[in-house]
Amino acid sequence: MMLFTKTLPLPSPPLKDLTFLDSKLNLPLSLPITKANGNINRNPFLTSCLKTSLESIVSPEPFNTPAPSRVKILSEALPFIQKFRGKTVIVKYGGAAMKSEALQASVIADLVLLSCVGLRIVFVHGGGPEINHWLGRLGIQPTFLNGLRKTDASTMEIVSMVLAGKINKHLVSLINKAGATAVGLSGIDGRLITARPSPSAAELGFVGEIENVDPTVLRPLIDNYHIPVIASVAADRAGQSYNINADTAAGELAAALGAEKLLLLTDVAGILEDRNDPRTLVKEVDIKGVKKMMDDGKIAGGMIPKVTCCLRSLAQGVRTASIIDGRLEHSLLLEILTDKGAGTMITG
Repeated sequence: MMLFTKTLPLPSPPLKDLTFLDSKLNLPLSLPITKANGNINRNPFLTSCLKTSLESIVSPEPFNTPAPSRVKILSEALPFIQKFRGKTVIVKYGGAAMKSEALQASVIADLVLLSCVGLRIVFVHGGGPEINHWLGRLGIQPTFLNGLRKTDASTMEIVSMVLAGKINKHLVSLINKAGATAVGLSGIDGRLITARPSPSAAELGFVGEIENVDPTVLRPLIDNYHIPVIASVAADRAGQSYNINADTAAGELAAALGAEKLLLLTDVAGILEDRNDPRTLVKEVDIKGVKKMMDDGKIAGGMIPKVTCCLRSLAQGVRTASIIDGRLEHSLLLEILTDKGAGTMITG
């Protein structure tokens, strides 16, 4: 069945502050909500972030929505906000959502809003098309083996510059502009990810696997509700840089941080019972069910590494892992703040 969705605007109604009573979390007791005159109640908890979200991010004209509808939307979203408030959520960003400016704006909007309402967001990104673009400009022909980029020394230099430099800082700038506070990192920073050569290093070059994850550098950032933006580049113990699969990096970071959710944005609706029929979307499946689908050949091609990444993170304690449709506007909000979702959720 095709997934029917409706964009979830979360503008603020003219209500008093929403108050959350949770003494276990080191969070402010109330979130600033827009008053009837459009002013924002001054509250130290990400006031500018929430102001931006309410005024422009989720809906360009939020106050066109009738007040009763806005109240209903907020009341329906509130249980999900309370459920995930204070929890760590890892988002892997790539695919169609990265190529389209409109979808990119949607993803940034979702991140900022989720951070504003108290989720601890970690944002991991790749950037294959941009890497290909810059390799082409420099006269280097991209080559692949079994879906993995062959990465010689020259290509690795470009990969590092594009991922850790251009793309990473662009995303940080967009998130900061939207009102949240983003900090750009790569796996090299703070020994966040230690890499080792791939077993196929003779053919693939500087394509690495993850040997170890040390999230120490991330904890003060997410504890203060900053958004780490992490490029999927890492180094080995000798300091040699490696290109790391972004899905794999997101999954291992989710496990190391004990995340509540891992979200992988893709260019498909999710896991399909019939790969050729998008109407056969599997909304929820457990580990056993996913493994059976793999054995039956229903999961194949580029979906295999994504599913494998999800299974590894679940085996290491992540509560749920979702493969969601990055082509849907505000897919992150649909997945987290509604019971409909925007793809396939895999449970332990």
